[in-house]
Amino acid sequence: MHTRNLTLTVAAVAATALLAGCSSAGDSASGSSDPVTFICSPQEDWCQVIAAEFTSATGIPANYVRLSGGEAVARLSATGDTPEFDAWFGGGAEGHLAADEVGLLEPYTSPNAEQIPDEYKDADGRWTGVYVGALSFCSNTDILAEIGAKAPTSWQDLLDPKFKSNIAMAHPGTSGTAYQALWTEVELNGGDQDAALAFFGKLHSNILQYSKSGSAPGQMAGRGEVATGVIFAQDCQKFINEGFTNLETTFPKEGTGYEVGAVSLIKNARNPEGAKAFIDWTLTAEAQDLAATVGSYSVPTNPDAIITDDMVDFDDLKLVHGDIQAAGSARNELTARFDAEVAPAPKE
Repeated sequence: MHTRNLTLTVAAVAATALLAGCSSAGDSASGSSDPVTFICSPQEDWCQVIAAEFTSATGIPANYVRLSGGEAVARLSATGDTPEFDAWFGGGAEGHLAADEVGLLEPYTSPNAEQIPDEYKDADGRWTGVYVGALSFCSNTDILAEIGAKAPTSWQDLLDPKFKSNIAMAHPGTSGTAYQALWTEVELNGGDQDAALAFFGKLHSNILQYSKSGSAPGQMAGRGEVATGVIFAQDCQKFINEGFTNLETTFPKEGTGYEVGAVSLIKNARNPEGAKAFIDWTLTAEAQDLAATVGSYSVPTNPDAIITDDMVDFDDLKLVHGDIQAAGSARNELTARFDAEVAPAPKE
């Protein structure tokens, strides 16, 4: 992939975000625009910058609540026909489809979606991809040495007894990252959901904790609480760059799943026109370039966006090309089964 230098500095973006505040991007220049309120599923610093820079670019005030993929679907379901949000930014497309399955999204095809490759958008406009991220194993080399293990390079490696209580992953019911791992096993087993759940049943004894957030297992590995976290590669790289230099990123040789982080319009949004303006903006190269300035190294979907050395080259990976539609349709039932059959099981 072609690499260019980022021209927008972290300091400049951070300053803008501070002006905006944690959950608000401030008032528009005219003071007349209605605010846009969106769910934001990436990490907090990226959410701050998205809100601030959207307001800077359009003059439309923006507020957000950070929710992981599973939390977003639950929150939207709870409010039903009177949503508190106008748009949803980030989180795997399968989560957006799960929301659409129960009537929570409104199709919208942005004019800027023409720039996005077909594989990263829904033909009916239910979601459009803004970034792509590959699943990885994020391991602490010091802890690996202590337990006498090597960095895992296959899904089967995670079942090694040496990793007992030394692996962390999120719960797929709350985290799009973890659901992507679960669905990857479904795909690797030819669509057999029972086989996928059986794999995680075996892995269960090696899991120290199921976190709520998909990126938290990488922080746990960085702090030495576990040897390995199952997270997206861009999050592991972020933690490495933030000082956890004992972390190492590896990928499963059987194949790794990948997430298409999406943006979508909420049905019955209070500010649908503002939401559409927000979606239009997130699909631009300028908006997608913001992620790397705050250490989020997912690969942008806009072909004109900047690719940095910290981003994964998908050409180097064996990818599991999951069926996003099937993953979205199965999400609620499959995560309920994980919650009932895997998570509460006694550990050996």
